[in-house]
This record gives sequence, structure tokens and C-alpha cells, in this order.
Amino acid sequence: MTEKITDVAVAVLLKDEGYFLLSSRPEGKPYAGYWEFPGGKVEPGESVEQALKRELAEELGICITHAQPWFTYIMRYTHATVRLHAWRVRSWDGILKGLEGQQFIFQQLQQLPTKLDVAPTLPGCVPIFKALQLPTCYAITAGDSLFTDVSEVLKKLKRHLQVAPLLLQIREKNLALDALRKFANAIIQFRDCHNAVTANQHKLHVLLNVDSAERIALAQELKMDGLHLQAAFLAEVAQNAGEMRRDFAIVGASIHDIRQLAVASKVGCDFAVLGHVLATPSHPQQAGLGWDGFAAIAMATPIPVYAIGGLALDDLTVAQNHGAHGVAMIRAAWR
Repeated sequence: MTEKITDVAVAVLLKDEGYFLLSSRPEGKPYAGYWEFPGGKVEPGESVEQALKRELAEELGICITHAQPWFTYIMRYTHATVRLHAWRVRSWDGILKGLEGQQFIFQQLQQLPTKLDVAPTLPGCVPIFKALQLPTCYAITAGDSLFTDVSEVLKKLKRHLQVAPLLLQIREKNLALDALRKFANAIIQFRDCHNAVTANQHKLHVLLNVDSAERIALAQELKMDGLHLQAAFLAEVAQNAGEMRRDFAIVGASIHDIRQLAVASKVGCDFAVLGHVLATPSHPQQAGLGWDGFAAIAMATPIPVYAIGGLALDDLTVAQNHGAHGVAMIRAAWR
């Protein structure tokens, strides 16, 4: 028998100061009193965006003026199986009101995941909570091809972290293990010093690019925040995904198509990096996905996806309008 799945539009209302909105479920509905992200069922003939606008007008009395698709995932509750289409809502007109008797509250990102002012929250909130903690900028080192002086990397990290949090991937594929250990250890020491004194919203999280058990062991030794799995390594990692997830807080993967995206999701990755989107100096003869090609894959994903390939921070808005969580950068991150 085919499982019945109900499509639900979910609005993640965001304010520039690092706040997001939660609302309570009113009496008479399943899980009454639980807190959730507002939204509701997509009616026949509606797009997700249309449902989102209608639901927020009915629930909170506001008119959405700017919303971006994010990621889509399935949750199985006792009363229903739902496909949740999470969209980020950046701006709206009107004053928030609980038109269905519900309460609402803005929470700060640094309160995630355990310091929220309200409880309990629906299980369906958990993937969004995790995604909200991922910075929108993902910087990737490539010292073997761009520069080799780790002190220059640290200077640029310090400059970026003055204004925003950062996810950093150490991607030194050509460095021997001892040289990689030295390079990475300098960055980890910087991370520890920086995170000890900075505000939570400007944290640095460091991942190691891996394609072998040897490099995973190095990431464990250096107490990395996580791993970034090369696309060709995904199938091998799938055999021991549970063990890997116990050892690292964040796991991402490079992907190039929907098939690899499905593997990354099955492995339990927190995010994927998809590209290349535009032409890049490293792939001068290869056509990029383009934004439409990127969106065709990213908007169907159960995990957040970064766009990569010829991009800079100036491309963040257009990337997010096409379903990206954020932008991943190699050359542009170090200019």
C-alpha cells in the first residue's frame, strides 16, 4: 500500500539580528501546545510559495514579501506522514498577530540547540534547528595550489570572523600527512583561541576534507569539528556511517548529481556542496550547472546545499533564491 504523504509549507521567519520565529500549536490540533515553525498544508493547485503566503496571512496576519526555498524532508508522526518544505522568509509586511489563538516568540540563533525559551518543540523542527546553525559562508583552503603560508590563512579568517560565523574546510589533497597535520593544527589552535573569547554567533567550525580512513583518523586526532567527504568516498563511508557520526558534530559531502545527493543524505550528512555552478579557472573547459541546473537538484534535497563554482559572497542572495543554503568558495574566500 502506498504511503500517504501530506505536503506542508514551513516558514522560517528570520530577522537580521540573528532571530527566528517559533509559534505554538493551538488547542484542537495534534501536538497542541508544542512549538513549531509556522506554516500549513499545501492545498491542491497551490505552489509551496502560495501556500506559505496564505498560511502566514491566516495564522499571523502578515504578507510575505521575500521568501527563499531551502530544503525539503519527510517526517513521520503518529497521525500523519508529512513532507516539509522549509523556506526562509526574509521580509514581510504587517504586524504579527496570533490569529488562531497561538503564541509566538523570536529566539536567537545562539540559543540553539538547547537554550530555547520555549518547550517542547515538534520533532520536525530538529532538521531546521541544525540547518540554522550552519553558517552561510563555507570557505575552503587550497594552499597546495594558491598559497602555502598558513599565517595568511589565519589573517583572513580573523578578518571574516569579525563580522560573521564561518564554516571552514581544510582541503589540502596534495599535502603529505605530516605536512597536513602541521597545517591543520595551526588552524585548530586558532579556532580554539577564537571560540573561547568570541560571541557564539561568530564561531569558527573546522572540517577536514577526507578520502581515506587515515585522514579520518587525523581529524579525530586533531579534534576537528567535522569531516567533508569527497564524492568518490561517499559509497565507502556508507558502510560505517553510524560510527563516523558519533565522532564528529558536522559532516558534509561534495556531490555532483541527485544520485550522490541521495547517498549523502543516507549517510547522514548535515549538508552537501553542489557544483560547479559557474565557470571556474580550475575547470575552464567544463560548462557549469548554471543556476537553473543547480536549483533543479537543490530544491529537491532533504539536506541543506551550498553552491560552489565561480562564486563569491556577492552571489549569496541569488544562490539562496535558487535553493542554496549558502555559498562555498575557494579562491574568493582568500582575496
